[in-house]
Amino acid sequence: MPRKKPFSNKQKKKQLQVKRERKRGDTGSGPSSRNASVERGGERQSDTSDSETTDIRKINQQPMSREGRYDPNRFRLHFEKESKEEVEKRKKLAREKVLQPVSDKELEVDINEIYPSEKRLSFPRRPSWTYNMTRESLMKKEEKSYRDYLDDLHSRNPPGTLSHFEHNLETWRQLWRVLEMSDIILLIVDIRHPVLQFPPDLYHYITKDLQKHVILVLNKADLCPPPLVIAWKHYMASQFPSLNIVCFTSHPGQPYSTVLQKKRTRKKPDWSHAGGLIDIFKSCQEITSGRVDLSSLEQKIQRDAVAQRLDDEHEGAESVLVEHQSDSAMEMSSSSHELYKDGVLTLGCIGFPNVGKSSIINSLVGRKVVSVSRTPGHTKYFQTYYLTPTVKLCDCPGLVFPSRVNKELQILSGIYPVSQLQEPYTSVGYLCERTPFLSVLKLKHPSLQDMEPQHKRSAEESKWTAWDVCEAWAERRGYKTAKAARNDVYRAANSLLRLAIDGRLCLCLRPLGYSCLKEHWENHVDLPEIIALQGRAAEEEGAGERDDDEDGESSTEPEEERDRDADDDEDGDDEDEGCRDRRQKNENPPGFTVNIFNVLRENECE
Repeated sequence: MPRKKPFSNKQKKKQLQVKRERKRGDTGSGPSSRNASVERGGERQSDTSDSETTDIRKINQQPMSREGRYDPNRFRLHFEKESKEEVEKRKKLAREKVLQPVSDKELEVDINEIYPSEKRLSFPRRPSWTYNMTRESLMKKEEKSYRDYLDDLHSRNPPGTLSHFEHNLETWRQLWRVLEMSDIILLIVDIRHPVLQFPPDLYHYITKDLQKHVILVLNKADLCPPPLVIAWKHYMASQFPSLNIVCFTSHPGQPYSTVLQKKRTRKKPDWSHAGGLIDIFKSCQEITSGRVDLSSLEQKIQRDAVAQRLDDEHEGAESVLVEHQSDSAMEMSSSSHELYKDGVLTLGCIGFPNVGKSSIINSLVGRKVVSVSRTPGHTKYFQTYYLTPTVKLCDCPGLVFPSRVNKELQILSGIYPVSQLQEPYTSVGYLCERTPFLSVLKLKHPSLQDMEPQHKRSAEESKWTAWDVCEAWAERRGYKTAKAARNDVYRAANSLLRLAIDGRLCLCLRPLGYSCLKEHWENHVDLPEIIALQGRAAEEEGAGERDDDEDGESSTEPEEERDRDADDDEDGDDEDEGCRDRRQKNENPPGFTVNIFNVLRENECE
């Protein structure tokens, strides 16, 4: 008898996914695809903590390391639980509310609305201590101070008014150590919504209480039109005059050209060609004013760029010492840090989850030393990187500060793991009301699926709800439940949210007054500089003519390999954090394309 061919990796992955869904008790046998997806969305949420409280939900359970050197779950995200009533209310709203496009004016945000000063949206401070205190007494004092902080915060903000924010004291301790050890703070934000991730209280604490400088890094600049990048830069400078601002991108010249373009590429990411490295160096040089010899950092950036061009990583890339800080070293670190001690500049790298901290570190090092992921809370512990003999870098896990921002917008900014969402549909509706989703996603309304051609109306004429969008996307992508093969609406909603977080379906907020001054920003003198930073010529901007080889493909192919938005793929490490595929000309026949700047309603890029 002929021997059976061994299963391929793709087939094995597909089988494992089916087994997992059967083990979870897939609801494909439910009465309808809508009800099945609702039930599945609730069943997929497992309690990931051994000591879960009634108020706090601990997210991102990680397997223990074989060596057992540290607990990977020590710095898990801790967010307040949402009541079942609130979740069900939002699900009902997603089914019933008809989506209405918002005006351009509603895309403008003011930082004072997100962090109102009268609400005192501060962050927990480390209490005073002395070297005479024992480790246990210090820990107890910090715990009491943190409880007092939470009580005061909730007394000033009624239930339901605060956004998701970090409740894990261990993670806040990491921030305290980084702030104490660092001379200059690199505060990293996503250029698509920077005011969401820039707590004014943190800035004032660093500059006034600690008497240290902050460099604001506007990361992912390649995902925004150049006029909007300039507008955000000027807005932040007007709000915080002493702030040093740098624009940065890890992937210059590599925009997403289709909404379904895969996130990961087979090519090695070119960390040393990231745009903005030299600007970070110049800001550090200006701040230190000759007190630290930074020539070694400048030379390293230049050598790494040359080595990458020669594709000679082994000879050109310099080794970088990585140190994992022990608990004792962090807990009893000096609160009165001496600036530029021994002629060494210490850079502290902090920011919200998913803003690209790890990519910036990899770019500064010149090669990959930190795995990067779109999963919030991916960086698990405090690390120090010695870039040169006179420059070292401290990394801190991502932290979510308390604010009054809309929770749907928070989810779209990537602070909450998509796979952990109990109700993703209202966030999809929030996204669709602010983007021309019909022209981008090419959806067909579910009510038109079985209608006779002569009675059909266009998708534009149909009334869409968030649930309709998810169901239409599940139909188009072939997302089906394992047993009954009904539309998997929950998976479709997660897929759309990941497209937005990755930048393939791009939503950018705008600074206050942008609509009135739009012509001014489109003709700004700094426009060529931003276009050069993004790594594309002005005439190429927004061209994005990559073909969609996935349109109309068979749903029998393993989708995990076809698309990066597969359900079981969101928690893996993305070595290049969404490194965009370089555009290949004449590779496929013409298909579905999208201009990401049209998604932003920016006509200057057409």
